[in-house]
Amino acid sequence: MCTKTKLTALFRPLLALLLLPSLASAQAPAKSDTSWFYDTHFHLTNYIQEGITVREFLTIMGGRTGRSTLFGIPLQQTWSHGNTGDFAPNYYLASDAPLYYYSFTDAMIAMAYRNLSKAEQQRFDPMITGFNPADMYAADHIKRVLKIFPGVFSGIGEFTIHKEFVSSKVAGEVASLTNPALDRILDFCAESGLVVLLHNDIDMPFPKDGQEPYLVKQLGDLFRRHPQTSIIWAHCGLGRVVQPIDDQLRMLQKALDDPSLKHVNIDISWDEVAKYIVATQQSLRLMADVINKYPDRFLFGTDEVAPATPEKYLKVYTMYAPLFKLLTPDAKFKLLKGNYARLYDAARVRVRKWESEHASDGK
Repeated sequence: MCTKTKLTALFRPLLALLLLPSLASAQAPAKSDTSWFYDTHFHLTNYIQEGITVREFLTIMGGRTGRSTLFGIPLQQTWSHGNTGDFAPNYYLASDAPLYYYSFTDAMIAMAYRNLSKAEQQRFDPMITGFNPADMYAADHIKRVLKIFPGVFSGIGEFTIHKEFVSSKVAGEVASLTNPALDRILDFCAESGLVVLLHNDIDMPFPKDGQEPYLVKQLGDLFRRHPQTSIIWAHCGLGRVVQPIDDQLRMLQKALDDPSLKHVNIDISWDEVAKYIVATQQSLRLMADVINKYPDRFLFGTDEVAPATPEKYLKVYTMYAPLFKLLTPDAKFKLLKGNYARLYDAARVRVRKWESEHASDGK
């Protein structure tokens, strides 16, 4: 290795650090930022790729939401005339027809983002979702999207592996936490700096008495295989009917204490999750205690899908008001803004760097 090459290799880590935002800017939004929260989980479109425009969303955000992720839904509901006749289903529970992966969603999000002003773009972190996590070519799709739309995306997701009532409806091979296709995806995210927003239920919808929540072990194994990947686990693994499993908070604290899982964060988005957390004073206190103990690991999100009004958009934020009151000022700030800024500011820099280094690789 020549001297010049050795020096380049030696100083590359230093150069990367210099390219990163300062610690203060990554963890602390500017004092002039008076917004209420940053939204780590927002869908601009629904299960038939319809929704609101980005500009309509900006109006809904107003001054309340400082920044937000931006993504559609990677699955399209089939309109099967033989199943629903002239009724056009716009939700996965409205038809027995299958769902299929809709890759054009990424181009739709990218073009909507590019039509914004530079100042407006700074408020969004678009995400790549239009890939099949059971396909070994999925990682190649993600790379291709970054090269075709440089300067746009900060992460991937929300994408789903196991989800109540959804997984069984997806056409083709069922996604799995043990599929090497998923490992290829997370390996590339470690390489490029993309944040991963992953939905995986903590248990099956209607487990039998005594049935082991095997998804917990598979999920932990997946996370440990990818220690350099920045991961956000959506909804704490909960769902519409997937309820907290026995000793879930104890298991959650054990995972948060595990240094091999320090790259894993948790979002508390979705009203279906909020209903469990705010159900009783005890559930509120227990969750607040966990967030206060691990303030760097939790993020707030709405998980709203193309909301028509500010009131609908703010539903989850309003539901969590009793929880926010029980948090320390530091934990509340990090939950609502600080952790989002830290993760996505770093992702913006790393992904732009990867795009610059691979610009000549071709499409």
